[in-house]
Amino acid sequence: MACNSAGGASASRVLLMKRRHHPGNKIEIGAGGSGRRSRVAMLSPRAFSADLKLELSQRSSPDQVKKEVQSCYELIQKLGRGAIYLGSSRVKDDHPHYLQAVELARDIARLLECTTWTGAGPGLMDAAIKGALEANKPVGGFKIAKESGEWSSSNFHPYLPSESYLTCRFFSARKHGLVDAAVRNEPSDMTVVVAFPGGIGTLDEVFEILALIQLDRIGSKLPVPFLLMNYDSFYSKLLEFFHDCEKWGAVAEGEIASLWRVCSENREALEYLANFYSIPQSKRNFGNREEHKI
Repeated sequence: MACNSAGGASASRVLLMKRRHHPGNKIEIGAGGSGRRSRVAMLSPRAFSADLKLELSQRSSPDQVKKEVQSCYELIQKLGRGAIYLGSSRVKDDHPHYLQAVELARDIARLLECTTWTGAGPGLMDAAIKGALEANKPVGGFKIAKESGEWSSSNFHPYLPSESYLTCRFFSARKHGLVDAAVRNEPSDMTVVVAFPGGIGTLDEVFEILALIQLDRIGSKLPVPFLLMNYDSFYSKLLEFFHDCEKWGAVAEGEIASLWRVCSENREALEYLANFYSIPQSKRNFGNREEHKI
């Protein structure tokens, strides 16, 4: 994994930031880079040193990571496993993909009667939360203080009750939580991993889930469906890349296709899940809604 913690990432940024002395014996810290806006903070040298020492001390013990992973497991035990949603934090609530995500999360929550799990962030994660709340089903989350594209940090979700989510300092703990929430221990457990359109963070999680399914780290006891929502052909280039991997012999022919189900529309995903879990026709109440399309 590229980064082990939110605190670690912050410390790394501090070490890489430009340091320039200013009148008044202050240090200006700003992220440079062409075409990128900078966020500037003014700290005295003593405060800067103390802040950096605190960042590093918080990640000095593996026990801290272990405790956070344990907290994730305890939250899952409290709320129950269910549907895990991955997706962009940048998509606005008026985007068609946001509206489709709300619909799908709502219908899956009703179909599987399960808890909805996300990274408790904005964008398509928020859409999944909204859908689950519309279905009056429980919601859980593993949050980080600052998502990509956000300019401010917060340990608190704007509207979810604090007992329903955990703000993680360590990315490894967050990932453990999202994976464990999908694991099926009993045949009656109905879980699913759903990947909405997304960027680097989403792809990081998508590839990790793929690898875990491929290596039987997920689904070794009971299979877990993995849905890639290819809205408006968003992931078509990625699928072409995997086809090229097959041609070059990097993966076996048909191997990637066996790990997930690629769906273009919500109804296709819902029908697949209903068949996967042998849900009676009387409970398949998703067929009369129109899809939101661009």
